[in-house]
Amino acid sequence: MLSRLMSSSIRSLDRECNCTVRLLDDSEYTCTIQRDAKGQYLFDLICHHLNLLEKDYFGIRYVDPDKQRHWLEFTKSIAKQIKSQPPFTMCLRVKFYPPDPAALKEEITRYLVFLQVKRDLYHGRLLCKTSDAALLAAYVLQAEIGDHDPGKHPQGYSSKFQFFPKHSEKLERRIADIHKAELIGQSPETSELNFLQKAQMLETYGVDPHPCKDVSGNPAFLAFTPFGFTVLQGNRRVHFLKWEEVTKLKFEAKTFHIYANQTEDKKIILTYFAPTPEACKHLWKCGVENQAFFKLEKSSQVRTVSSSNLFFKGSRFRYSGKVAKEVMEQSAKIKRDPPEIHRHGMVPSRSCPSITHGPRLTSVPRTRRRAVHISIMEGLESLRDSAHSTPVRSVSHGDSFMSSRGHLEDGGEASTSAVISDEAYCPSDSVLSTPVAEHGAEMPPARHLNGAPRSGDEQGGSQAGTSKEGHGAESPCDGRAPRPLRGKAAAAGAAPSDVEELNKFILSVLRLFLVTIGLLFALLLLLIMLTESDLDIAFLRDIRKTPEFQQFHFEYFCPLRRWFACKLRWMGGLLVSK
Repeated sequence: MLSRLMSSSIRSLDRECNCTVRLLDDSEYTCTIQRDAKGQYLFDLICHHLNLLEKDYFGIRYVDPDKQRHWLEFTKSIAKQIKSQPPFTMCLRVKFYPPDPAALKEEITRYLVFLQVKRDLYHGRLLCKTSDAALLAAYVLQAEIGDHDPGKHPQGYSSKFQFFPKHSEKLERRIADIHKAELIGQSPETSELNFLQKAQMLETYGVDPHPCKDVSGNPAFLAFTPFGFTVLQGNRRVHFLKWEEVTKLKFEAKTFHIYANQTEDKKIILTYFAPTPEACKHLWKCGVENQAFFKLEKSSQVRTVSSSNLFFKGSRFRYSGKVAKEVMEQSAKIKRDPPEIHRHGMVPSRSCPSITHGPRLTSVPRTRRRAVHISIMEGLESLRDSAHSTPVRSVSHGDSFMSSRGHLEDGGEASTSAVISDEAYCPSDSVLSTPVAEHGAEMPPARHLNGAPRSGDEQGGSQAGTSKEGHGAESPCDGRAPRPLRGKAAAAGAAPSDVEELNKFILSVLRLFLVTIGLLFALLLLLIMLTESDLDIAFLRDIRKTPEFQQFHFEYFCPLRRWFACKLRWMGGLLVSK
């Protein structure tokens, strides 16, 4: 009896595993779950722990043993999704960025979104000019330490905090000046809301970059935002497609395709190549989920999508959550006392090296230490001012970001801004695994720049869809398409893509032909078996009476059957004799 109880308790322990979820404030939530528990169970536990009701904007992210990031699917078992052995480590992150953070019903939701966007700013995913960067950092400072107090905050107090990957003493002074003079009396919730409203105006708000390459081999960042699909080259947005314009997303191996109708007579196809098939599938699933969340009116309109045009190949996936409109309607029905928010001061982050005590740069650029970043961020020198605060290089604006690859002056304002420029969208920061190893282990830096599209209705691929140099990229909110760039580069990028598309089309046709032949052969065998059987069905009797069937039966089928029977008897006798 005792052994039976012990064995049952051991079996129950084997069915349980520990799980640690790193929250947005870098605290950790640890729990024990059953091995067959689904993702929804863990997500509900975390939301209950945070007292969070507007939870559809958030998700749980994990990294597999191959360093590929994934979003935990709530309808599937956790243990089957995470290929590593327990204990499991994951992160709570914003999965769908609210299009208007001010429209969120509860302050706790805004606070969590604020933590996510602040993290994006630190890791270089949120691009902004120096003037906007100073204001955003000042909002963070006001939200976390309150009004400036000369007794508590001596000269240079802002240098103890690091809001960006790298910044200069000049920027630190500007942050402190704004914090002292312009934000006096703002409560933490007001500062957080102002921060989100400012960040929401930036082109890269809500960007979670996926590193890819275009058909010409140029690196690029692909991302999905609340407003549509965007492609970033360096620090410039070169493509933007509203969700209403995107008609289909598909992938095959490492190749990712975006089909869009910008006008009735203008259809475009963008093609990019992910580093691995797993990364391409993750990119495709993120796109499918974002398009369903932001585009559809009701979750009942969600359909299972396939990664391929052919039914017998490719992956199938279906978004299982609510859509944005339903989330807003459900949030409007929330009626409860606002939950208490436990705000944490700026403490060292586990997901990035020392937020509070990170390295602070002087106004003299360190070009040698940052040669790797410079080689990665090709094309930064072509940046221009944008109405939505994309990092820029402009002669007329002294506070704008500049590339450290050229035009640097020792000790000048240009070089001061140049220190930030590369780091403002550093690929090695943008594609950090989540979570990162405890001792600051990072993924190898990848190269990411621009992509070239293929237009479905233009010969020679002369339209590349990139913004002309000297003009800022349009806002993701205004719905305007970037101006086309015509020239040799676009033609060179489109020519190989047409050949590749033709080859893929031929392969698809051949694959379809072979499958059709196989199906016809199987149907023929089935028909022969039915006609030679003893089934007494009218249409089979009619077939048996035809001269063609009689000839086939006596001249082909009966001799073939006798030959097979002879061979089977011979093999049976051989086996018996042995």
